[in-house]
Amino acid sequence: MKRCLAALGLLLYASAAVAHSFEPALLDVREREAGRFDVLWRLPGRESGSLMPGDEKLAPRFPEHCRSLDAETSHAGPSEALHFRIDCGAEGLRGAAIALPGIAGSRLDVVVRVLWIDGQIDSGVIRSGADSFTVPAKTRATVGVGLPALAVVRAYVALGIEHIAYGFDHLAFVLGLLLLVGSLRTMLQTITAFTVAHSISLALAVLGVVSIPPAPVEALIAGSIVLVALELARGDAASPTLTRRYPWIVAFAFGLIHGLGFAGALAAIGLPPDQIPLALIAFNLGVEIGQIGFVLVAVGPLLLWRRLIPDRSPLRLAPAYVIGSLAIAWMIERIQGFWSPT
Repeated sequence: MKRCLAALGLLLYASAAVAHSFEPALLDVREREAGRFDVLWRLPGRESGSLMPGDEKLAPRFPEHCRSLDAETSHAGPSEALHFRIDCGAEGLRGAAIALPGIAGSRLDVVVRVLWIDGQIDSGVIRSGADSFTVPAKTRATVGVGLPALAVVRAYVALGIEHIAYGFDHLAFVLGLLLLVGSLRTMLQTITAFTVAHSISLALAVLGVVSIPPAPVEALIAGSIVLVALELARGDAASPTLTRRYPWIVAFAFGLIHGLGFAGALAAIGLPPDQIPLALIAFNLGVEIGQIGFVLVAVGPLLLWRRLIPDRSPLRLAPAYVIGSLAIAWMIERIQGFWSPT
């Protein structure tokens, strides 16, 4: 059994090499006047060392009827940003495709946000399996002054759900917590503590009260999963530790770190400067919706697992080895990123 688990761990290590957290590039397109747009193209910090914003492989390509008016590269923190203006004339961008030919197979996701002159927002995410974003031909007409705010809420709730759905490291940590607790009451306390903690640190980081480089944060997130996996590997029969007796304390402490990871993703996406609190709340709400959905889906199979697998069976430790193998792979990959060229 141990050999099987070891082989499974190695297999997961290999597959984890292609897993990545939701740390997207941003393509922000803002209509300043009819047919003319300001464009911001920004890559996440990890990619800027080898794939610069002006690289032909990743630079966005607008329709042929659009012409570039100017371009300028800025350096802000760990990311590189390319600013330029395009003129798409009377045809505009409605229904047009924005191509990103280098995205397919690059392990890079791109958040695309188009802000129209009337306040409407169209947004979406280009996954590494795709290479273009088609701007919707129509956006719901403006009705009253509240609709732009509703559009912000819609967009950032969706981005929050997207982030947690593809944030496999965060989900692995939550799964570890669920495996660690022994009762429904403790489960609710633990998940609540994790939620409160990452909401606090997310807000503090976005508002600039706390500032920590993203690379160490991502490595610490992986390390938190390793520690939970180690606790799970001790088995239920082991003498109770602080983590076993008060899992909500551990969830709160590590939740602060995970919140900084959420903030890093949100910083890469960007926030509308005139509606930062609203976008922050909406993004956090989306994260919570995704997290609750995951918990609801996972609880049933976990309860069934505990009933079917005897306490002393080696199979009871399989989730610990699976989660731990993934977390160690993530941690190694992220620590290696400390020395990537910039």
